[in-house]
Amino acid sequence: EIPNQIRQEVFLNEIISDEKFKKREIILPIALGKSISGLPIISDLTDMLHLLIAGTTGSGKSVCINTIILSLLYKLTPEKCKLILIDPKMLELSTYEGIPHLLCPVITEAKKATSALGWVVKEMESRYKLMTKEGVKNIEGYNNNNKIVMPYIVVIVDEMSDLMLVAGKEIENYVQKLSQMARAAGIHLIMATQRPSVDVITGTIKANFPTRISFQVSSKIDSRTILGEQGAEQLLGKGDMLFMSSANRIMRIHAPYVSENEIEKINSFLRSQEEPDYVDEIMGFVDEKNYDQTSNESEKKDQLYKNAIELVKSEGKASTSFLQRKLQIGYNRAARIIDMMEDDGIVSKANHVGKREIL
Repeated sequence: EIPNQIRQEVFLNEIISDEKFKKREIILPIALGKSISGLPIISDLTDMLHLLIAGTTGSGKSVCINTIILSLLYKLTPEKCKLILIDPKMLELSTYEGIPHLLCPVITEAKKATSALGWVVKEMESRYKLMTKEGVKNIEGYNNNNKIVMPYIVVIVDEMSDLMLVAGKEIENYVQKLSQMARAAGIHLIMATQRPSVDVITGTIKANFPTRISFQVSSKIDSRTILGEQGAEQLLGKGDMLFMSSANRIMRIHAPYVSENEIEKINSFLRSQEEPDYVDEIMGFVDEKNYDQTSNESEKKDQLYKNAIELVKSEGKASTSFLQRKLQIGYNRAARIIDMMEDDGIVSKANHVGKREIL
C-alpha cells in the first residue's frame, strides 16, 4: 500500500448518503468508513452480533463510537431502537443526554453500569419467554406477528477497563450471558477499551465478540490480543483502522469524522422532537430481592403504602421514579412498594418497555 501524499478526509455525511445505507434489508446500519479503494463500507449490527473496539488515545476510537450512534439515530426512530450508554470517562457520551432513544440517563458510575447490564440480562430472558409463547425464533419473527413492536436495544460501553477494575467478575458474567444469547432477542453490545490487555479483554469476552475493530495500538502484543495477529501497531491514527468481520477476514478502513458541533446539532433536534421515556428499574436493578417477607408485611400496614396506593389510583400511573418524586422516598423503598402493589394485584407486571397498567 502506497500512502497518499495529502491525507484524504472522510466525513459521515458521505457514507450515510450512500444508497446502501438506505437499503431496507439493513436493520441496524453502521457507517464504518471507506475502504482503500474509496468505497463506502456499511455493515449491519444484526450480522455483527456484537462489536469490540480497541485503540489508544487519539486513534479515533471515540469518534468511531459517535459515528456508530449517529448511524443508528439517523435510520431508526425511538420506537424501533433503544440505547443504553455507559460512559465511565464522563465526557464522551454525556452529549447524548436527554435524547428520546435512551432507556435511561447516560450512566457514568460502575455500580450503576453493573445494575444496567443485570437489567439487560433480565430483559433478554423475558423477551425469550415472550418469543417462546409466540412460537417464533427471533425478534424479527415476533415483530412481524405483533402490532406492538419490540425495539432493538444497543448497549454501548465507552471504557471497558474502568468497569472491569471495579466489578470485573460480575460484569464478565453479564457480558458473557448477553454475548452468547442476546442477539435473537434484539440486544447488541458495543464495547470499547484503550487498554486491550488480557485482564480487560478476557478469553471469554473475546470468544463471544467475533467482530472487532482495532485502531492504532501501542504494541504488537496489543494488536494480537484484539485481532489475533499483528499489524494494528503500524496504523496511522486519526481514524485508520483494521476491521475484523465474524468470518475472521481483516480489512483496512478509514473511519469517518464527525465534529462535536454536528453531534450537538443532531441531539438538540432529537430532544426537541420528543421526551425520553426512561425505564426506572435500570439504574437500581437488584439481582435478587434482598428483603424478606416480614419487612414486606410490616410495610404493607404502613401509612406510606396506603398513600402510595391512593396516589397511583388518582394519577393513573405507576412507576418507581414517580413514587420517589411524589412521596420523596429512596429508590429501594419505592421499588419495594411497586413490587408489593404488583403482588396485591393493584398494578400489572412491567411490559417489555417497563410500563405498568393500573388494574
